Amino acid sequence: MSNAVSSSSVSLNSLNESQQVLVQRLINFKPSGRGRLGKLPGFAVASTGSYVPSQIVTNEDLASLGCDSDWIIQRTGIRERRKAASDQATSDLAYEASIDCLKKAGVSPSEVDLVVVATMTPDHITPSTACHLQRRLGCNAPAFDVSAACAGYMYALSTAAHFVTSGMSKKALVVGSEVMSRSTDPKDPKTFPLFGDGAGAALLVPAPRTSKTSNGLLGYSLGSEGCGGEMLCVPGGGSREPINSSNVDQGLQYLRMDGRSVFKWAVRVVKDSVTDVLGYSGVDPSRLSQVILHQANIRIIDAAVSDFGVDRSLVYVNLDRFGNTSAASIPLALDEAVSQGRIKRNDLVLLCGFGAGLSWGTGILRW
Repeated sequence: MSNAVSSSSVSLNSLNESQQVLVQRLINFKPSGRGRLGKLPGFAVASTGSYVPSQIVTNEDLASLGCDSDWIIQRTGIRERRKAASDQATSDLAYEASIDCLKKAGVSPSEVDLVVVATMTPDHITPSTACHLQRRLGCNAPAFDVSAACAGYMYALSTAAHFVTSGMSKKALVVGSEVMSRSTDPKDPKTFPLFGDGAGAALLVPAPRTSKTSNGLLGYSLGSEGCGGEMLCVPGGGSREPINSSNVDQGLQYLRMDGRSVFKWAVRVVKDSVTDVLGYSGVDPSRLSQVILHQANIRIIDAAVSDFGVDRSLVYVNLDRFGNTSAASIPLALDEAVSQGRIKRNDLVLLCGFGAGLSWGTGILRW
């Protein structure tokens, strides 16, 4: 998700009158939040892990595509991104991040009893990427994908947490993994430079519930505004428009966006959902130890953070090195922050993902 505006993006003019009305409502939409808020105590993050491909693609490397390095930096804050090797698929990145996570926890892959993968770039339409990962890990576990694009990790995290807090899982592996470089049009200089490939993972385990210090989600909100789906979508490849030579020639298999409208929506939904979750949880922003927002665009992050009054030094940013990795961005940033000692046990961490759907997920996690 980004603020990029491209001639190949979906524009309001391309929509019919009723769709334009819905999109305009969406741009002005302010989520009430209350009907979608909840608490989820009783789990903890035992460890995190991550993996990024070795190939670094700098802004300068994209000059032959007509991409201007200064424009990319000024508009998005991105300086470089990672690109998966030709023989690497989403499950391969997920596997490496999972092994890293499990090694840090001292847990054997065979002990994992639930695998949830957030991705919008699965290996195949079916079987799920999670099943590929489960097979490689060698664990006896149910496995499934969650598809909510850039909000996907928050959906996956809360889903797995429900399994853990209900007693259905003791060691749940939650992974965000993407190969976005194959989902964006290399001929589009306004969108192709924004995305990168990578994966992040977290291991969730049960934690004691006490009245004041329970680990888990002190408050969270999940939401969607499907009336804005046309603003950020991959038109071809599903049952609505199966892939054929005609739509491949048109590039309908690639991500398209109305970046300006999505940008406005993102700034608003981050501000409002964070405000709602902070209020519902009874947490003052000054108590937060770390803030990790989806790494889409530095201008979205800066605008949102200025609105809810958190210390800018607590806001983790790595999009300059990895670009937008969709569902992988939050767990990738989490693992880096933990590795750098910026997150410690019982710290309060604000997480917020937002993107295609349009959808969002926001939560305050007691680490």
